[in-house]
Amino acid sequence: MSFAALPDIIRDGSPVKRYMSRRAVWVPGVDLPVQMSPWRGKAAYGGHVYSQAGLVASRAFSESRASVQAGQPLRQFGIHTIHGYFSEAGLVDRAFIYEVTTIAANHSFHNVLVKVRQPKTPSTSRNGDHYPLEDAKESLGPVCFSAVVSFRPATRSQLDIQEPSAQTRYANILSLRPSSAWDPAPSVDIAAVLEAFPSREAGSFPIVDMKKVDMTAFNEGKPLYDRRELLLYRLIAPLPASDPDAHIVAHAYEADRNGLLMIGNHIGFGHNFGRAASLSYSFVVHVNPSDAVMKFGEDEWWIQECSFPRVEAGRGIIMSKIWSPSGVHVATEYQDGIIQRPWGPDERQGKL
Repeated sequence: MSFAALPDIIRDGSPVKRYMSRRAVWVPGVDLPVQMSPWRGKAAYGGHVYSQAGLVASRAFSESRASVQAGQPLRQFGIHTIHGYFSEAGLVDRAFIYEVTTIAANHSFHNVLVKVRQPKTPSTSRNGDHYPLEDAKESLGPVCFSAVVSFRPATRSQLDIQEPSAQTRYANILSLRPSSAWDPAPSVDIAAVLEAFPSREAGSFPIVDMKKVDMTAFNEGKPLYDRRELLLYRLIAPLPASDPDAHIVAHAYEADRNGLLMIGNHIGFGHNFGRAASLSYSFVVHVNPSDAVMKFGEDEWWIQECSFPRVEAGRGIIMSKIWSPSGVHVATEYQDGIIQRPWGPDERQGKL
């Protein structure tokens, strides 16, 4: 998630803070064998630009507060929501250029807009990584992603109400084996791919180690909206607790993985897969920033509890609750995207 600050610009009388990603993005399916090239992704992992947009928004917000409140003690703020929209597929051979502008700011609620574009030409980097800052001078393409990011200060709670934790509700399943003994989350969670490439290896997914709980028996015979998938995850390296926003975007990065593909499996598209693409993605943090911090350790497993409430108009919804190792409902993800099988002859005809 490395990025660098670029010179600010003034647009319509307002300052625009600019940043550039420095490292190559992870690509879904990159761990699959070469012979499975149709399933080896060619587009960037959407969670990268989504999470990095939150991170640069946090950096811009921190810099603006430091300049305004120089010498004064600062309240602890953290990311409250990220509402993102994917308008173009991210290209894997070039950097993302981020522009951050303030929408509204007051002492307890700050909102910024992040617009993201990519150069029209591939990076000048010879190894396809560690992008040089000169790439930012290239002509940019259309906005590929945009997000509204909000920030709230840490606040003393008057009430703390939540449903029973995932650890409690699925205790009989989770107790079947140690968390680390579940299969690694698939590189590409499509039924046809899993059958053709049954090997279960961790792969190269960054930031977190992810496991997928076998929910087959639980889901048997249930309608889509009552089915669940559980993903377990933990940090693969320590992340400084002094930067809660880095942890928040790490949760958001993890939650984007395979969601729409899992819907495809549940609705019968797993052996007749057409396409999946995120359109919008919202991530809402329910707790104070420090409560989203992940400890590093072999038993520090978080849970992503996924449900699939709606499929219609060629789109599907995945809603995920993020549970801490101690059973706290820390955040909720709500993602809408295209999920389709190939069209049959004459299927596109007739009334919508």
